[in-house]
Order: sequence, then structure tokens, then C-alpha cells
Amino acid sequence: MFETLDACLADCRDRLIRAPRDRKSPLHTPVIVTADVDARVMVLRAFDASAWRLRLHTDARAPKAAALAADPRIAMLFYDKGAKIQIRARGVGEILRTGPEVDAAWNASTNFARRCYLGEGPGAGSDTPTSGLPPEFEGVEPDDAQLVPARENFALLRITLRALDWLYLAHTGHVRAQFTRAEGDGAAAWEGRWVSP
Repeated sequence: MFETLDACLADCRDRLIRAPRDRKSPLHTPVIVTADVDARVMVLRAFDASAWRLRLHTDARAPKAAALAADPRIAMLFYDKGAKIQIRARGVGEILRTGPEVDAAWNASTNFARRCYLGEGPGAGSDTPTSGLPPEFEGVEPDDAQLVPARENFALLRITLRALDWLYLAHTGHVRAQFTRAEGDGAAAWEGRWVSP
């Protein structure tokens, strides 16, 4: 099934292409780990297969924004239980607050999703259980005018992949391949090797 390094790399690419488009894809919600060894599950919003770049949405005030500013190294864990494939990835992350890509992502979001960027921001303390939303927006979709202050808190987490560790779990024997990539973009920049699981 996976007898060449090219087939393993293509499997990584194909799964990442599908993941943001298919909410039922097991790779749609990877675990993202910043260099401060903090992990969280996030929603994969886009994958640029030519640049091997992932896009996720985040709050500019989130602790991960400061962590990435201090150290841009980032790791991801994807797991497809049905296919028995695990992909661990490493790369360089950056927080984008402005620009055409950020504007396009904001404009493509629903008002209900945008309301997440109102309120005090991730990690703000509270004396009671809270969604973090202002009370007037609990269960309510704000209009465009009410969302103006939320836009400044919206940001993208863009991750450029530099290393992949692909593992296929099989009762006949696991198969594992690793890929690293130089600073250039494109599939030709990847170098692969077989490794023991």
C-alpha cells in the first residue's frame, strides 16, 4: 500500500488537503503545540499544498500569540484512527493580524463565529464559569456594527511545515517515514527516509 516515500508524502499532502474542507475528517482538529510546551486542539481552516502551509484562526490576545512571538517553533499531531495513520509535523508559526489573507478569512466567517473575538480574551480570569462572551451576546448572533471591536482581536495562525513524521499502524508491522524540508517551498524540497517505528 505505502511502498515508496513518494506515496507516504502524497498521503500526508492529500489528507491535509481534505482536512479543512471536511469537518468529519479526523485531521480537521489537530493538536497544536507551541514551543512553551502548551498544547491545544484547533480547527484547521486551510492548507496551501504548494507552500505546505496551514492556516488556523485565533485570538490575537491568546497566550499562544506571545509564545510564538518569543519562539516560532510549533508542532502538530494529526491522527486518523480509521486509517491507522498518525502524522506528526513541525514547522514555523506566525500570527497575522492584518493583511489580505486575514481580511479574507474574517470576511468568510459568520457573525456567529466572529462573536468569539468579543469579550476579554482567552485566559482572562472570572469568578464564575464563563464563555468569555459579553452577556448580551450569549446565544445571540451580533450584527456587523456590533462586531467592529471584535475584528482587532481576530488573527490567523499560519504554519509553514518543515518536518513530517508519517506512521502507518498495521498488525503485520508498522511503517514509518520521515521528511524534512529546506527553506524553499514546494514538494521537490522534501527529503524523505524510512525509519523504524
